[in-house]
Amino acid sequence: MTDAAIPRFTGDASPYAGGDPYADHRTADFPFTHLVDLADRRLGAGVIAANDEFFAERENLLRPGPAVFDPEHFGHKGKIMDGWETRRRRGVSAAESHPTPDDHDWALVRLGAPGVIRGIVLDTAHFRGNYPQAVSVEGASLPGSPSPEDLLAPDVKWTTLVPRTPVGGHAANGFAVDAEQRFTHLRINQHPDGGIARLRVYGEVAPDPAWLTALGTFDLAALENGGQVEDASDRFYSPATNTIQPGRSRKMDDGWETRRRRDRGNDWIRYRLAAQSEIRAVEIDTAYLKGNSAGWAALSVRDGEDGDWSEVLPRTRLQPDTNHRFVLDAPVRATHVRIDIFPDGGISRLRLYGSLTDEGAAGLAARHRELGG
Repeated sequence: MTDAAIPRFTGDASPYAGGDPYADHRTADFPFTHLVDLADRRLGAGVIAANDEFFAERENLLRPGPAVFDPEHFGHKGKIMDGWETRRRRGVSAAESHPTPDDHDWALVRLGAPGVIRGIVLDTAHFRGNYPQAVSVEGASLPGSPSPEDLLAPDVKWTTLVPRTPVGGHAANGFAVDAEQRFTHLRINQHPDGGIARLRVYGEVAPDPAWLTALGTFDLAALENGGQVEDASDRFYSPATNTIQPGRSRKMDDGWETRRRRDRGNDWIRYRLAAQSEIRAVEIDTAYLKGNSAGWAALSVRDGEDGDWSEVLPRTRLQPDTNHRFVLDAPVRATHVRIDIFPDGGISRLRLYGSLTDEGAAGLAARHRELGG
């Protein structure tokens, strides 16, 4: 992936003139948005500090869904925006009324899952004339649960992920990242001030192998543990990645639902596990999928990139809005899993419980060292 392929937006957007506020929003199809959002609140992400949030709270950066704009919504401090907005910076005196080139605002973000970052989107939706002139992003990797003071300590190593770059108002400003390292926290900088509506951080989860080893048995497909969706037959209504999000689904679109098939085929998802593992139990949940749940499901596994697929759970009837549990007759070794649903419909979650093999644990530990963990 080259940064040259990423569209760039700069300059003000036109003042809001009524109607759909997203009609003139500038955006693009970025090549990394199919990856997991490491800054997803569902994974435990949070904006833990900011030097200023006078007009709009820092926590808005990680809200799910697009930013909402209400042209009539004002408060005692001014226009209330769905994003993070700082006050206007000033110089130190009448003679020096402008901020210096180094003056800037910042926010500290804890990623929900540590990982390798492939792309970042800083969306200035609805910030048409009050967006930052430029942004920059830095990443750091610290163990445990560091405080803002820990992160701001002078001995913390911050790596530049996005150099200081001009951005545009009312635009999804996307940046490819080329840093083969594991990060736990980000520092988002606005130069010199302004507002950002949403932050999205796309990449690959890089779990702590010591933690997974200590757990022993865990969900091998879960996003937070390093599982990922490699491919799916259909993503019409909702992404297949929903099936490995934390917790149970809380509404219909929090799972995976396909369009209605009019042929004789079936839909499927293919997953890569955290590492080579032995699976012992399976959960297939259809929570909130009532008239549109899959009719049947089957599960197959593969060990290695070129291994043969082997069915471990034959085609089994599913009930709507139900969590189905299966204990396998014997542990099954795998690196990849495929669920086939028949003929279409959806599931909300897939859980694959087991433990790493010795080979899988060793490979995960080696990768952790390579990424600086």
